[in-house]
Amino acid sequence: MTTTNPALWLTLQANDAPALIDYYVETFGFVVSARHGDGDTVDHAQLNWPDGIGGIMLGSHRPGNAWSRQPGTAGGYVVTADPDALYERVLKRDADVVRPLSTTDYGAREFIVRDPEGNLWSFGDYPGEPARA
Repeated sequence: MTTTNPALWLTLQANDAPALIDYYVETFGFVVSARHGDGDTVDHAQLNWPDGIGGIMLGSHRPGNAWSRQPGTAGGYVVTADPDALYERVLKRDADVVRPLSTTDYGAREFIVRDPEGNLWSFGDYPGEPARA
């Protein structure tokens, strides 16, 4: 099956979903593709990653729902073609850098940031290993 739409999404819940959406757009460069809800309640939002196919879906935390998870407990890895430029961007926005930009033992350029809700984000140029036939 060939598609141009992502088939795997990181999903998050937030105590302050509107603020987290703004943070992801301003600090990391995600692009809002959809946002549903009223006022400070976000029922569903889709943020696409501009470097390629993929993104996140998020909404306001609703304890007791079947899909409810504690905000601030997620982690994600995002592939970017230019981790150095993205690192400069997050530094200019006073992001909470957990691990500064560096080259790993396997040759990737990566850094880690904690978002305002506590989620960990690793950004780097490691695209993963190709799928085996």
